[in-house]
Amino acid sequence: MALPAAILAVLVLLVGAGVVGTEIFTIVRYVVSILALICVVLVWQVRQWWWAVGLIPIAILWNPIFPIEIADVQLLQGLHYTAALVFIAVGVGARVTDSTSRG
Repeated sequence: MALPAAILAVLVLLVGAGVVGTEIFTIVRYVVSILALICVVLVWQVRQWWWAVGLIPIAILWNPIFPIEIADVQLLQGLHYTAALVFIAVGVGARVTDSTSRG
C-alpha cells in the first residue's frame, strides 16, 4: 500500500544525501517530511500502526518548518541512508492482508 510513496522517498533521500548544505536541500526536506507523513497515514489505514514508529521521527527530523540543524554533514548523510532503509522496510512490509483474496 505504501510502496509507491516509499520508493519515491528513497529516491529523494538518495539524491538528498548528495545535496546536503545546498539550497536544494530545503526542497528535499519538504518532500521527505511530506512523504513520511503520507506513509504514516497509509500504514494507519491498513491498521499496521507500528510502522509509524520509524516514520514519525523521519517526519520530525526532515521538517523544514521547524528544522533540526545537524552540523555534522557525514552524520546527516548517514541519516539519509538510514531513513531510506526505513522507507524500504515500510514499503515492503506494510501490506494489506485481505482474507478474501485468492492470490
